[in-house]
Amino acid sequence: MEARAFSPGSVGNVGVGFDILGHSIAGIGDIATVRRIDEPVVRIKAIRGAVTDLPLEAERNTAGGALISLREALALPFGFEIELDKGIPLGSGLGGSAASCVAALVAANALLDAPLDAHALYPHAMAGEAIASGGRHGDNVGPMLLGGLVLATADRLTKIAVPAAWHAVVVHPHAVLETKHARAALAGSYALKEFVAQSAQLAQVLLGCERGDALLVRAGLDDLLVEPRRAPLIEGFAAVKQAALDAGAMGASISGAGPSVFAWCEDEATAQTAGDAMSAAFSAAGFDSDVHVSPVAGPAAEVLA
Repeated sequence: MEARAFSPGSVGNVGVGFDILGHSIAGIGDIATVRRIDEPVVRIKAIRGAVTDLPLEAERNTAGGALISLREALALPFGFEIELDKGIPLGSGLGGSAASCVAALVAANALLDAPLDAHALYPHAMAGEAIASGGRHGDNVGPMLLGGLVLATADRLTKIAVPAAWHAVVVHPHAVLETKHARAALAGSYALKEFVAQSAQLAQVLLGCERGDALLVRAGLDDLLVEPRRAPLIEGFAAVKQAALDAGAMGASISGAGPSVFAWCEDEATAQTAGDAMSAAFSAAGFDSDVHVSPVAGPAAEVLA
């Protein structure tokens, strides 16, 4: 028995929702081929497309860790063999480590005698993602499982309505920023007033999405808490963000842990224009880049065959 599944990339945090808010991105992702085997173990047979070597030991790999969690929780008498085809650059801020574990989970789920729904797969996806990030958070795996914009708390996924016309542009400079390094930049104390201000930003974005109110999103989509500490890690960030805003974006910030930068726009044409301007700003800073334009309400992971 064998199944192949695709998981899209994602924009983690969406600026104002650190570790709890994210949305999927159309057009890029990872593919996992999973086979059901008699031996009660999880093993990784091959990984293709990765820029750098990834561990083949299942317990050290996000895809392997997710399926180990699934096997143990369901007390399965059989195991899985995984092959990964990476389509997302590592250390890009596009959810590459999460996409591998979600693609593997969705493929393995299709091989179960009684497949689970996406919500039931969530804790296993977080277990896999934690291997790469060092912590359990669902802002990447959540939107990959459900599609679109998702609020991902410790034990629940809630899909957030977003107008179909709204598009995101994500610009990936050809640079690597490891998640653990980016998280280390957040060490230190924070003032209570900073959390209050950030809570107001998040509330405006969520309410703006549900109401389709771009003015509310424009008021809220500015990360006051995390971005100031991570921005110095991304060369040219200030100019890239300003280029997006000058092109008409509702807001812009760091995608996941970076170095990719995203912007939300009210329509696809504005997103394309913003993407060109952001790419030019990265070029001025000395980096080639890739531009990805996607509906904010992006796709969910799916079985291919």
